[in-house]
Amino acid sequence: MSWEGLDVTILGPAFLAGLVVASTHVPLGRQVLKRGIIFLDLAVAQTAGMGLVAAHTLDWEPGGWQVQLIAVSAAVFAAYLLHLTESRWPEIQEALIGCLFILASSGSVLLLAANPHGGERLRELLVGQILWVGYQQIIPVALLYVAVLALWFSPLRKRSQLLFYLLFAVAITASVQLVGIFLVFATLILPALAVRQKDSGADFLGYLIAATGYGLGLVLAALFDLPAGAMIVYTLAIASLMGGWMQQQKITTPEIGTS
Repeated sequence: MSWEGLDVTILGPAFLAGLVVASTHVPLGRQVLKRGIIFLDLAVAQTAGMGLVAAHTLDWEPGGWQVQLIAVSAAVFAAYLLHLTESRWPEIQEALIGCLFILASSGSVLLLAANPHGGERLRELLVGQILWVGYQQIIPVALLYVAVLALWFSPLRKRSQLLFYLLFAVAITASVQLVGIFLVFATLILPALAVRQKDSGADFLGYLIAATGYGLGLVLAALFDLPAGAMIVYTLAIASLMGGWMQQQKITTPEIGTS
């Protein structure tokens, strides 16, 4: 254990990045769980990741507008495609989502086949490099998420099924570049599972779970010199289990008292 790793100049931006990602992913994750399309985020995230890999293969400047354009275009195309399949073949939607995920994953591997650092690049895409995130990366994503959340909680989103997919694609594209695919999936699904039986205050509890998971994961990763992304996945799972258990206790306790 090393206390020297608890450097606020590193952990502060990383924690803020987690909160920013959670701001959109908690409500998005609840909707994904409600629709029963659990692996939608993995498929769209992996497609956005393939766009990033393609830009890397072309030696485009990381973070440049060309990179963002190809990444978001890939994600929006995937989201639009899945919107069409949901309306035409809803009974096999989950299978089609899985097919898109494996195609995008294989596409990334093929694009990186000739790159001597391809394995490292693919690992970074999956696990992320949250400890290397700076405020200059967080600010534009935060501004983007303000617009996403404004549309998400507006009446317009409820009238348009396509808008859900488009907002999802834009949010996922930005968050993959901040925290990686594994944390994107964990932030979307784990808090949503914990609050699935809760109506009022579900988003607030989901945000609290996400903040606890990110904070605890970053501290433990720093203390024990472990990969931050992988550790946060586990602490998010633990925080979600505890949050779900507490909700279950609140549901069952009145029943025990009246029996």
